[in-house]
This record gives sequence, structure tokens and C-alpha cells, in this order.
Amino acid sequence: MNLDLLSRVPLFEGLSQAQLRKLAGLCETERVARGKYVFREGEPGASMYIIVEGRVRISRQLPGMGEEALAILDPGAAFGEMAVVEESARSADALAHEGEAVLLRIGRDPLDQLLFTDKDLAYSVLWTLVRTLSARLRDTNEKMKALFAMSKF
Repeated sequence: MNLDLLSRVPLFEGLSQAQLRKLAGLCETERVARGKYVFREGEPGASMYIIVEGRVRISRQLPGMGEEALAILDPGAAFGEMAVVEESARSADALAHEGEAVLLRIGRDPLDQLLFTDKDLAYSVLWTLVRTLSARLRDTNEKMKALFAMSKF
């Protein structure tokens, strides 16, 4: 396992080499062919992913309008983090966008156990996760403001 890749994932920046090794022990490699889904909106989620190779498109289906691409993620990006925080359905689709996507999958239960046993790692990861989700919420709020402003015309 390449600890350098994990250390560059924003969610894991600042972790020690020992903590990164513990995290690496949880990772399982998954390969997804171009055009295939990693997961679909509405499916139960129990893991997050880190892109090693390829690109992944995150999107939602809007009724009567079709697909809205929310992001196209490059190697080193993490996605699906909400599934390791809460036990609810996926909020978007994730699709291998260009070429085969090689991913590292981290399951909720193994991550929970690691965070429970390493409080320093838990503090760092969870605090970074809070900031990440807060930034995404702020972006969504800005998009909603723009959408409402446009709908008035």
C-alpha cells in the first residue's frame, strides 16, 4: 500500500506514518470499468472510496431534466464519506468516468473500530470530515441561492 497516496488525501492529511499504516490496513482495492457505477443514488452505503487511477463522476438524476454532474474527481480524491458517518442511502451516483477506475474502499465498520481505538486519529479524521462536509453544504447553499435568483426572472 502506498502511504504517500493516503497522505495526500485531504481527509487524511496530517496523519502520522503509523496512523496511515493503520488506515492502509483497512483499504481494499476495487476496480470499476469505464461507464460502470461504483454506487447508485438511493443504494445503502457502508464505505467510502479513494481514487488511485482514473476519474469518477459524481452526479444526480433530476426529475424531468436528466443528469446533473456535481463533480468529476481525479486520483487522490475521496468520495462517499457520508456513508461512513451515517447509515443512510447514497445521495448521488458515482460512475467510472474515464478509463478503468482503481479505487481503495474503506468500510464503515472497520473504520469505526479504528477510530474507536485510536483517539488521536479519530480527532484528526473527524474534524477534517466536519470541515469537508461544511464546505460542501456551503457550496450547495450558494447553488440554491443562484437557482432561486434565476427562477425569479
